[in-house]
Amino acid sequence: MAIDKFQTIQSACVPLAIENVDTDQIIPARFLKATERKYFDKNLFRDWRYDNNNQPIATFPLNNAKYNGSIIVSGKNFGSGSSREHAAWAIYDYGFRVVISSFFADIFKGNALNNGLLPVQVTPEFLENLFAEIENDPKTEVEVNLAKQTIILKTTGAQESFEINSYKKECLQKGFDDIDYLLSIKNKIESYESTRI
Repeated sequence: MAIDKFQTIQSACVPLAIENVDTDQIIPARFLKATERKYFDKNLFRDWRYDNNNQPIATFPLNNAKYNGSIIVSGKNFGSGSSREHAAWAIYDYGFRVVISSFFADIFKGNALNNGLLPVQVTPEFLENLFAEIENDPKTEVEVNLAKQTIILKTTGAQESFEINSYKKECLQKGFDDIDYLLSIKNKIESYESTRI
């Protein structure tokens, strides 16, 4: 799967001030029957975005025109629940490249990194300040620098560092999934294997 190369993103944010967002809320199970990775973005947060008559729910942030950008800011414990790679697909396919939270479920974090989506874990205090700034001004921007592993709230200059596995960092920077990475070192693998014959 081709993914965008990730270096630095500066963007406004879409706030989702809800804790314990699980993968069934991100992409409900009834939409997992597709045999191809297509159209998952249409059903991102489906049951929160639309009512029973398939009409957009105006109060949901993704339906509010004042919010936009390639970053979701969510409450604590984002991506809990079942292991569902489709959740990362849906978020990425919608156009988001970063999810910010004070805690991520481990399985979601792995799925996100495998699919070009950067989960940035910040302190509860930083998250609270970010929500407050977005509420004050929906155009508030955040800069996420993968090389430096920093996140900066542009309005105040508040900054934190975040952790990321070095291999996954390299893959994101080069736009590689695991297979792309292996193909990129094919010559080294073949050279090593030739010494074992």
